[in-house]
Amino acid sequence: MTTRRNPSLARWLIFCVPGVLLLGTLSGLASGSSADDPWFQALVKPAINPPGATFGIVWPILYVMMGVALALVGASPDSALRRRALAAFAVQLLLNLAWSPTFFAGHRIGLALAILLALDVALIVTLVLFLRVRQAAGVLLLPYLAWVLFAAVLNWRFLQLNPAA
Repeated sequence: MTTRRNPSLARWLIFCVPGVLLLGTLSGLASGSSADDPWFQALVKPAINPPGATFGIVWPILYVMMGVALALVGASPDSALRRRALAAFAVQLLLNLAWSPTFFAGHRIGLALAILLALDVALIVTLVLFLRVRQAAGVLLLPYLAWVLFAAVLNWRFLQLNPAA
């Protein structure tokens, strides 16, 4: 579907893409999530830790894809399944937004890992529901799931290497 034939999708896109991107950006900024953070610099880094610039490239792309997926589901005909999918998206997004403040501002690596594990489960539920509402929306969440699973492994390695942090 093109946005010209479906003004509802256009409205959802105009709201969701910038909204998700803004929330993700604000969460990172408010928590001081940066490779330059003195606490983070002092941590022992796992071998799988990507260069700091990677996060600044990957997350905006993922947030845009999440926003498009959300818009596709939001613009779909109303149904109980669609409402469950939107609720699941909200839950996983809240977990996503909670990670940076927990890890970077709170310095709680173990709790951040627990949040990521909960996010993994919530995201899988969201992805399955999105696939059932609009297949393209679920497919758009696959790179996000891959990244969050990688983030959980990375967070786990940070916890192993920095148990007293």
